[in-house]
Amino acid sequence: MKGLLLSLGLVALFALCAVCAQSDIPVQPDFQDDKIVGKWYSIALASNFDWFLPNKQNMKMYTAVLTSTADGNFEGVSIHPNSDRCEKKTLKYFKTDQPGRLHTEIQRSGQDIDVRFVETNYEEYAMMSMRNTNGPDVYTSVTLFGRGKELRPELLTKFRNFSLEQGLGEENIRIMPQTDQCMTEA
Repeated sequence: MKGLLLSLGLVALFALCAVCAQSDIPVQPDFQDDKIVGKWYSIALASNFDWFLPNKQNMKMYTAVLTSTADGNFEGVSIHPNSDRCEKKTLKYFKTDQPGRLHTEIQRSGQDIDVRFVETNYEEYAMMSMRNTNGPDVYTSVTLFGRGKELRPELLTKFRNFSLEQGLGEENIRIMPQTDQCMTEA
């Protein structure tokens, strides 16, 4: 019985540590809303979402356009190459009390998503973390965006290292192959 209680205690401790580590995801200091808007290209993605691994080899670079809305929040429209067509996805992002930290909800699944702009220089790259805060499947995703289709190698290294620090393995990382498909749609 003592062994069982000790085991359960260790499991609870590890779970608590994992939650604490996830809550420590940084946000860009002095985040500036007006500078993050515009068109971005997905350069790399890391995720432990159960859908990601079986589908990651088919994923290609996509575009995302972030705009300010009349109510002071953001709307993101992304255009994804999917086989022989372009798939459009739209999400509304709501500001929180912390600049650079947003909230969105995936309507289809009802999941609440915590979104953080981890690091950006606004003109070249932005690294964003997304983590669901409810639902049966807890997952973390990190995306590296660029204003152009290519970024400096040191930024890819920074992305990889940050993704690994978030508990995502090498198998969870995809450097997106460039494509011209759907690039002019957004």
